[in-house]
Amino acid sequence: MNTKIKLIATDVDGTLVKDSSPQMYDEMIDIIQKLSDQGIRFVIASGRQYGSIRKMFAPVNRKLDYIAENGAHILLAAENFSITKMEKSDVEEIMADLRTLYPEECHVVASTSHGCYLESKDEDFIRLITDSYRNDVTLTDDILAEDEEFLKLAVYKKGSIRNIGEQILIPKWKDRVKTTMAGEEWVDFMDFSVDKGNALRKIQKELGILPQETMVFGDNDNDLGLIMAAEESYAVENAVDNVKKAAKHICPGWKDKGVWQILQAFYDNYMEKEKDYAGF
Repeated sequence: MNTKIKLIATDVDGTLVKDSSPQMYDEMIDIIQKLSDQGIRFVIASGRQYGSIRKMFAPVNRKLDYIAENGAHILLAAENFSITKMEKSDVEEIMADLRTLYPEECHVVASTSHGCYLESKDEDFIRLITDSYRNDVTLTDDILAEDEEFLKLAVYKKGSIRNIGEQILIPKWKDRVKTTMAGEEWVDFMDFSVDKGNALRKIQKELGILPQETMVFGDNDNDLGLIMAAEESYAVENAVDNVKKAAKHICPGWKDKGVWQILQAFYDNYMEKEKDYAGF
């Protein structure tokens, strides 16, 4: 294992934990603290909004870096670094499309830099977003009536949206906006420039960190850019096939706390090297 790693970035849902989990397990919190205390930058790279992942990783009690909304919202040491908004016309047309095609089946989360809007009346979906994802939520009768600039539209279908996403939504919109599967139940729409990999490269450039000094973990299509931006890349065992093919390594999945296993081994090796260097 390369012990010159200076930055570690990981996806959350499907990589660290089961999709929509509200909390992070204690071992992961502990290893992030230890790595951060050694001066290694730790980036939480998620399709979730910042408010959700900030709450999830609050027990770390360190100033982490965040790639939120798949890269539409980037924070360094928990301070805003980059915000990429969608074109209003794209938001309007996508919303019209979703309302027409899937008025009952699918539900939309419209994200801003400070929270999200839901116009769904489905109580189960509202609880999913407020209680499981722990988003900062505003309920509205009409997302498009809100005086907001949106960073991302995420459409949800309980059970699976993969057929709709891969066969209809992604082909239809891929030349207008960035459109990607973000889990079995989610399709995300963002500005065409938005990608976790592009976001990570911005962070690397700002911090003067090279791809060969970067370790990343992911599981789904929206993690492909992340995988390509680092030399030490891991797909968890439960990852989709194209992510596994792109990654340098495969590690155990979230059920076996695979990312933690890799990071704990890396930390132990790192500390042994530090002892050797210090002459202990």
